[in-house]
Amino acid sequence: MFEPWGVFVILIICPLLGGLPLIAWITYALKRKQLSQVGTGNISVSAAFYHGGKIVGILAVLSEAFKGIAAVLLTRIFFPDGSFWELVALIALVIGRYWIGRGAGTTNVVWGFVVHDPLVAIFVSFFAGITFTILQSRKVVKFGVLLLFPLFVALLHLSDIPRIFAAVALAGLMGWIYTKIPDDMKLPAQEAQTESQAMLEFLRGDRTMVSLDEELNAAIVGEKAATLSQIKRWGYPVPKGWVLAPIDNPEGLTEFLQPSELSPLVVRSSAIGEDSEHASAAGQYETVVNVTSPEALQSAIAQVQASYNHPSAIQYRRDRGLNDTAMAVLIQQQVQSVYSGVAFSRDPITQQGDAIIIEALPGSPTQVVSGKVTPEQYRAFVVETENSYSVQLEGQGRVPQSLIKQVAYLAYRLEKRYHGTPQDIEWSYDGQTLWVLQSRPITTLLPMWTRKIAAEVIPGVIHPLTWSINRPLTCGVWGEFFTLVLGDRALGLDFAKTATLHYSRAYFNASLLGDIFIRMGLPPESLEFLTRGAKLSKPSLQSTWENLPGLGKLLKRELSLEKDFKEDYHKRFIPGLSQLAQEDIDNLEAPKLLTRIDFILELLRHGTYYSILAPLSAALRQAIFRVKDGQIDHSVTPEVAALRSLSAIATDAKQVLVEFEPQQVFEQLKQTPEGEKILQEFNELLQDYGYLSEVGTDISVPTWRENPQMIQQMFVQLMQGNEPQAGAKDAINSIFAGKRKRSFVQRRVDIKGRVTEVYSRLLAELRWSFVALEKIWLKSGLLRKTGDIFFLNFDEVRRLIVDEDSSFIEQLDELVEFRRSQFLQDSEIIQIPLLVYGHTPPHPLAPSELYSDQILQGIGASHGQAEGRVKVLRNLQDIPDIDRDTILVVPYTDSGWAPLLLRAGGLIAEAGGRLSHGAIVAREYGIPAVMDVRGATWLLQDGQRVRIDGSRGIVELSNDLRPE
Repeated sequence: MFEPWGVFVILIICPLLGGLPLIAWITYALKRKQLSQVGTGNISVSAAFYHGGKIVGILAVLSEAFKGIAAVLLTRIFFPDGSFWELVALIALVIGRYWIGRGAGTTNVVWGFVVHDPLVAIFVSFFAGITFTILQSRKVVKFGVLLLFPLFVALLHLSDIPRIFAAVALAGLMGWIYTKIPDDMKLPAQEAQTESQAMLEFLRGDRTMVSLDEELNAAIVGEKAATLSQIKRWGYPVPKGWVLAPIDNPEGLTEFLQPSELSPLVVRSSAIGEDSEHASAAGQYETVVNVTSPEALQSAIAQVQASYNHPSAIQYRRDRGLNDTAMAVLIQQQVQSVYSGVAFSRDPITQQGDAIIIEALPGSPTQVVSGKVTPEQYRAFVVETENSYSVQLEGQGRVPQSLIKQVAYLAYRLEKRYHGTPQDIEWSYDGQTLWVLQSRPITTLLPMWTRKIAAEVIPGVIHPLTWSINRPLTCGVWGEFFTLVLGDRALGLDFAKTATLHYSRAYFNASLLGDIFIRMGLPPESLEFLTRGAKLSKPSLQSTWENLPGLGKLLKRELSLEKDFKEDYHKRFIPGLSQLAQEDIDNLEAPKLLTRIDFILELLRHGTYYSILAPLSAALRQAIFRVKDGQIDHSVTPEVAALRSLSAIATDAKQVLVEFEPQQVFEQLKQTPEGEKILQEFNELLQDYGYLSEVGTDISVPTWRENPQMIQQMFVQLMQGNEPQAGAKDAINSIFAGKRKRSFVQRRVDIKGRVTEVYSRLLAELRWSFVALEKIWLKSGLLRKTGDIFFLNFDEVRRLIVDEDSSFIEQLDELVEFRRSQFLQDSEIIQIPLLVYGHTPPHPLAPSELYSDQILQGIGASHGQAEGRVKVLRNLQDIPDIDRDTILVVPYTDSGWAPLLLRAGGLIAEAGGRLSHGAIVAREYGIPAVMDVRGATWLLQDGQRVRIDGSRGIVELSNDLRPE
């Protein structure tokens, strides 16, 4: 039993020993620096020297040497000296060092091997020293050692096969780790601790011949060179090039390149911080073209380096609050340009839409960016399908149209490569190849704001009071979730900037969300997967491991969601709602109403947590267990339950009133006892679901209880129409087949429905509290019109109650009228852009003609096909007559829109996805639905005949294109 215990100890203790963050502790104790938050983020010996200095570095070496020696000596307690188990222990140590400790484990292996096999260690060290002295290449030495030490083990221990295999495995593991982990030696030596700089400069050795074929670090060679190396490795044509880091000596490179008249070079700046998302530095630094001799090359390098300290460049950095860093130099083969120019993957002037802007001229690209010559201008639109793409072009000139289309598609693809970040691309064409000379973010178009997700969370035009309450609740909970997963990597993220208003509509910060998901190691489409059902690519194993502690905490919350919510439901929400229901708010004074509002907001803070986690949990479980939408029962969701009840009451009413006048239904029902019973059931439904509204998350919108006219109209229309399609009921009943894996999803969907009920009730109570407060202020003359209170933010409401600030009261009328005017202007904007760029986007444009003449593409959200006449409905003020020949076209769907779908033949929505309210209700009643059809309310007209396919997400315009 002694050896099995030894194996157990090796496989458990050694990884934990490797992951022990001794270096991090030493560095923090002596220098107060968190290695995980500086440089490459490695917790390594070289990082300790770099960021902590010589003493910290020496202590780091000793601590890691101790680990390697300890692993070997620990193994000798259980196994003979020199056993292959000692190498297995080092393998286990390195695994822990990499996966937990965020280091390569080189020092551990070196000192462990000295104890394990001193003779092999001496031979390998001797050859490594000679190789580095001659070649001055750390890369050659590093990977050469990994070949040498298994070879020496095999030569000296030829009969010990297990030891040879263990040595090969250890070398293979180290080699794999070297390809995965950033190299701290590649950081600029001049930024290291002073006493470590000389050593680091010596060990860097191989930095004088860096080409664009390598994976480059922007912190060392600048964003321009690093981006071009990345684009080149993606397979795009980039002229061959070499990079001089700020500390590199140019002599070796100038001797190697030997430019000439037949092979000219271009010398370009690649300053640290240039071409970044924060500053383009366009035109601030020198570019030297037509370099045709070694002497000219040396002079050009010096000229470019000196341009970093030009007064204008220094002022540029100061104006943008950028730190002074250093200048790397990029040297490339010069393209013999036939045509050249620049391309913007998004229009920097309109700051919206899908237009690609291209400027081009015959000859060199320098004349285009110089501003001295007016280039030809083109606008292009790329439409890509699964197997092909097409480019629509506006503009004509001397540059061939086929080339401009090729440039447009290049810009389109590069933007997609950079996760939708708009790109400024410099290009050149030599008659055969379209070359990429530069790609950088268009800084004036950042951050990017997306409407896709926000339109589902809080749709429609939003009043200031609603926004001042919803924004901190939503952003705060999202920040809590992301911080839980990211831990220290959440530092520097401002979650208060998660959302904003443009055109009085909510937008989410796509740039911030993309940054968050990159830090999490998840694909940028993750949030759209959770909210809209988009396809999700798998995260890497390394990022999953790095986020494992945070993901574990999140998983723990997900697993305890049901228990936690039930506890809060019975101990917090139900008592709170009961207390609110018992209060006579019409008789409360303003201070008491403020206390009531604060009480509701405290409940909403807890409710927001569940309102976010429950849908995410349900969506994740549905994806994991692959449960189809039609197999899920949404009857717990309030709007679905309300529709079912309303439909059942209407069915009973039709039996009571075989013949009726639509305008007199309620009067006719009063005339019989059976009709009185129907009215009582209707009023009970209105009492039970009166907290719902057209927009469930907007407290400025009247609830059903306040405005029952819409439900009354729907009740009458249901009496006039037919029952919901039988196929829907069959789909609902199918949920009872194969219960086991569906139950895991169904339980979460039920919790989501309960959460929606609680949250909607709390928002309704909040609205009624503000309405009661407004009545007091209208009576006192503080406010002039009904609805004025919703044009104040919550801090201003509190200020009016608590402070009674006379100066603020004097300007109150003007402030409210200004905001009301702005709100009305924004309300008249019919077509809201899906994406906008920058902090102050201009007035939205009409959508570009990017669509086929006959086909509009969206997201298939409810299966089936339907053909009918379009009815565009932008709000619920006037509810039209609807029948099975009606295809509803709406901007979004919330709980208030749901009753309309009972009678419609199909649904088209500009926003939303498979998990939105409209999609859920459409599936419930077997109605085909297509969501996320951009510009639908603008492109389609009342009476126009269309066919929709809810499976493929297609809207097809019939040959009968003219409205009736």
